[in-house]
Amino acid sequence: MGTISSEERREIENHVREDIEEAPVMSEDMSRIPPWARQITVRAIVASFLIGIIYSVIVMKLNLTTGLVPNLNVSAALLGFVFIRTWTKLLSKAKIVTTPFTRQENTIIQTCAVACYSIAVGGGFGSYLLGLNRRTYEQAGIDTEGNTPGSTKEPGVGWMTAFLFVTSFVGLLALVPIRKIMIIDYKLTYPSGTATAVLINGFHTPKGDAMAKKQVHGFMKFFSVSFLWAFFQWFYTGGDNCGFVQFPTFGLQAWKNSFYFDFSMTYVGAGMICSHLVNLSLLLGAVVSWGIMWPLIRGLKGEWFPATLPESSMKGLNGYKVFISIALILGDGIYNFIKVLYFTTSNIHANMKRKSLNTFPDNQKQLPLDDLRRNEVFARESIPIWLAFVGYIMFSIISIVVIPLMFPELKWYYVVFAYLLAPSLGFCNAYGAGLTDMNMAYNYGKVALFVLAALAGKNDGVVAGLVGCGLIKSIVSISSDLMHDFKTGHLTLTSPRAMLLSQAVGTAIGCVVAPLTFFLFYKAFDVGNPDGDYKAPYAIIYRNMAILGVEGFSALPRHCLQLCYGFFAFAIAANLVRDLSPKKVGRWIPLPMAMAVPFLVGGSFAIDMCMGSLIVFAWHTLNKNEAGLMVPAVASGLICGDGLWILPSSILALLKGQ
Repeated sequence: MGTISSEERREIENHVREDIEEAPVMSEDMSRIPPWARQITVRAIVASFLIGIIYSVIVMKLNLTTGLVPNLNVSAALLGFVFIRTWTKLLSKAKIVTTPFTRQENTIIQTCAVACYSIAVGGGFGSYLLGLNRRTYEQAGIDTEGNTPGSTKEPGVGWMTAFLFVTSFVGLLALVPIRKIMIIDYKLTYPSGTATAVLINGFHTPKGDAMAKKQVHGFMKFFSVSFLWAFFQWFYTGGDNCGFVQFPTFGLQAWKNSFYFDFSMTYVGAGMICSHLVNLSLLLGAVVSWGIMWPLIRGLKGEWFPATLPESSMKGLNGYKVFISIALILGDGIYNFIKVLYFTTSNIHANMKRKSLNTFPDNQKQLPLDDLRRNEVFARESIPIWLAFVGYIMFSIISIVVIPLMFPELKWYYVVFAYLLAPSLGFCNAYGAGLTDMNMAYNYGKVALFVLAALAGKNDGVVAGLVGCGLIKSIVSISSDLMHDFKTGHLTLTSPRAMLLSQAVGTAIGCVVAPLTFFLFYKAFDVGNPDGDYKAPYAIIYRNMAILGVEGFSALPRHCLQLCYGFFAFAIAANLVRDLSPKKVGRWIPLPMAMAVPFLVGGSFAIDMCMGSLIVFAWHTLNKNEAGLMVPAVASGLICGDGLWILPSSILALLKGQ
């Protein structure tokens, strides 16, 4: 969801150039850059810990309701600035002298906090790990071929924490030896990392200080409004189908088909962050599925599937919802996987060709002085290669021993093969993300899921596929995230050593915080109920992908295969038209991956997110400059205020306060 268009990327690069012009890296500035050990401060770790907890709660809610999580990196950098500036102001009023708040410390906070909540996003709590539980097994159909009895593992804080620890740290070290090649030699843009650096650099300039004050004021104002509104909604909710969250905005018939505005500030804020194309694609998916297809297929009950089957049965209406979603996700994923692989190989080939023509030294000589100084800071505090190799081998051995003990279905030799292959997959993904800003880790995970499910056989296939998917996805995703952070550090003159250590600290915190956050929701709310708020749609999707890998198409209900073929072809055709047509046409072609989400979840959250888009559009029309400055702050305030209310509401739910 964090993809950035070529126009936005050019705008980011222009901002970077402007920032460099306004605050050049003078020689005296170089001498004032603190050494790497002093860039990581106690207050930075404390701020990262608090931000990591807040965002872990927010993204866990998003994971377990729709599975759609926007890119919150810029928001985390803003919140880090708010935390430390507020703290230093309070101390200065108390006549206590504090150390200056630098861009390097701001970068460390952002890196550590993002590493923490990224575990909640990508740890599988709403997908492959939750897909192992008994409830998802029953939803997939107890009598379904390939859905073997015993292929379950109930969620537990202990084993989930251990699984995260043994799988997350390998990815941190996989690509460390080639960081200089990716950032300095190949000059990969990493648009999300660049956008974060632009924001942080902007905060720490004389001109940026006034802008930051305005953003902080906007954030605090809408944070308060969102928190109070969430409390008001909770106070006036009398049951599951009562209150503002179930208000029949467009009439009762539309409400029955999930078309209503539920006043969720989290999704309004997320809609302000996501592009208009993502939000409109979500709305189109909701209209096609809940407005047209599901009512029509429901009317064919008794012809296409037995009338006695409940809607939740995988042989009934729910089967069409799940497998058509899978067809759209796979079509979009395969197309983008091949596309990014093509861009990666062609770009590497072009770089090798330039290198053979001896053009790299000339390029380095022509670099601006500020870029040379950034490169110098990035290269001078190197991370020992032996440390990366020894660490990777050590963590791999631990995983090879521990994971088969946790999941006997996943044999040790599959884990060995995964770790031998992981660095090359991580490189391809990180290189592609540097060019396109698309993290394809979930697609690498899905490939591993199908391969391992097929290889492991009928009895072990589902568990082996789901766990193997998590293994590959974690390594590939974390190594790509680290490269984004290295890009941010390169542009903010932050030491790579400090970046790697802060990423490791954030990952360790996340491995503890994420399972606890998940269990807060798991115990307080009805997670996995297809008719409730916390549907966890990707759990059933991933389990059925594993069943497909074991059994093939025999698992599909009647006529579902033909519909899946059609939507799979649509996903590829839509991507082709978007890439090959003129920009004026391509910008309106829907995103199949976004369309797939409401097929299972419903349309209410898509309406919320489109409301966010409408606010951004109106704001840009009325005052473009102010909108560009304030939209991220306002969106962050709405998300954080609503997200923070989840903590007291969960505790009240546990105490039966509802």
